[in-house]
Amino acid sequence: MHLPGFKPEPEDLPAPEPEVEVRIRGLMMDPSTKMPIVVLNDLAGEIVLPIWVGLFEANAIALEIEKATTVRPMTHDLLRNVIDGLNARVTRVVVGDLREDTFHATIWMDQNGEVVALDARPSDAIALALRSDCPIFVSQQVYEHARKASNGNTTLSPEDLRRWLESLNDDEMGRYKM
Repeated sequence: MHLPGFKPEPEDLPAPEPEVEVRIRGLMMDPSTKMPIVVLNDLAGEIVLPIWVGLFEANAIALEIEKATTVRPMTHDLLRNVIDGLNARVTRVVVGDLREDTFHATIWMDQNGEVVALDARPSDAIALALRSDCPIFVSQQVYEHARKASNGNTTLSPEDLRRWLESLNDDEMGRYKM
């Protein structure tokens, strides 16, 4: 059984737009806001996209990156277990929209041949993608919006920000530790 709004009909699916597969370059703390940042990097190393996330979500991502085990399932482990229990599998996550300075993601699943899409925060989608061993994508539109938005909100140019993030070594990135 699918809840309304969670299973798109074929005519409701958005037309595919260009997407870039990304990996997590690292986790770091924003020195000015003290908020964690997930740094995404395309596979070619040309695109860098920082996404500010909450402390708990950053911890969930860090735990999975480090393959740390917990005594009891954490929330994202529980979600993965529920998905498995419903005979579904996460096939991909897409950071596909940026509205009012907030990133939006979609978790794409297959349940017995049916496509299921769930709206999610990027941090939750990324944490689930890591646990589900599925690819993470960013729409080209999101990358362009983020690049344009950063022009008005920071003294660093997007190119300067990209160079700075790419130049960080593992110690500066915190080796994924919070």
